[in-house]
Amino acid sequence: MPASAESLIAEVPAFAPYARSASLLRPAAGTPGVQDGSVGGPLLWPRDEPWPLCRTPHMMVVREKLTDEERETWQRIDRDMKERHRRNPHRAYEITEEEARAMDRIMAGAGALDTVAWERARGVRDTSGPAVPMVPVLQLYARDAPGDHWPAGMDVLQVLWCPNDHSEPPGQPGYYGPTVEVRHRSSSAVTTTLNPPKPDRADDCYLPRPCTLDPLRITDLPAVDELPANLYDEGCRWAEKHGVEYDRGLACRGGWKIGGWPSWHLTDLIPIDCSCGTRMRLFLTMESSNDGPDINVGRFGELRIFTCPADPAHPIRLNIQ
Repeated sequence: MPASAESLIAEVPAFAPYARSASLLRPAAGTPGVQDGSVGGPLLWPRDEPWPLCRTPHMMVVREKLTDEERETWQRIDRDMKERHRRNPHRAYEITEEEARAMDRIMAGAGALDTVAWERARGVRDTSGPAVPMVPVLQLYARDAPGDHWPAGMDVLQVLWCPNDHSEPPGQPGYYGPTVEVRHRSSSAVTTTLNPPKPDRADDCYLPRPCTLDPLRITDLPAVDELPANLYDEGCRWAEKHGVEYDRGLACRGGWKIGGWPSWHLTDLIPIDCSCGTRMRLFLTMESSNDGPDINVGRFGELRIFTCPADPAHPIRLNIQ
């Protein structure tokens, strides 16, 4: 038997309580239709149902030119820092407290400095424009990804997002990225479909290239954050013996995925709780890539949707890792 989560569980039954079913969606560039599962493809959307619009303030970048004095001060600090490093190459680049205060004054709370144009760049909330039509991100049919995540009578999952950045939209503390909407529907109830409006403002990285899906049913296991340490170590030893990586090979499988376990590869575990107090579970993972959908969320990371297992109707939570 090839090395897999199932074969690990067969040999080490202590992993069984941690197993979660999942489907890797495996999007690839194509020309999907409304009756197909897709990323970035057309949605089976009733003609008489309003298309969702984002009215949450969007983030925009405002650029401010440095004064000649500010530019000269920054350049002087940079020269002095490099000279100190040249004299002491075995030490890290260092700045004095006075230099740090001067740089803070120059940045004035901005998030980035363009040292070619010598401009500060800061993100600000923009409420001046009209509501932005959301764009299709995912359409998934129950026939392609069966499981217990389908509401009764529903066989189509649709995910849309606003193709612009937002800072902590309502109900999403600590989140920066596109707002997201999740819909379920019955395919048999849709007789005529809507041609959706196009957004008049969008970041290209949030406009997925149309892809077809090739779902693969798997068993997913958690990584070190959500396992007893001794069991995780045993899993790693088993995986090494069988020529695979435990993390991402058997646990927290990467890619576009419905269900399974989330990876906390950039941070420690961040508990995500519903407003009702229930620990939420991973529902959907959408991964950055240069292939297939060709999207970029966060710093080329994963945007994850969490739902409440006690009541899936409770609001979703978003997280980027």
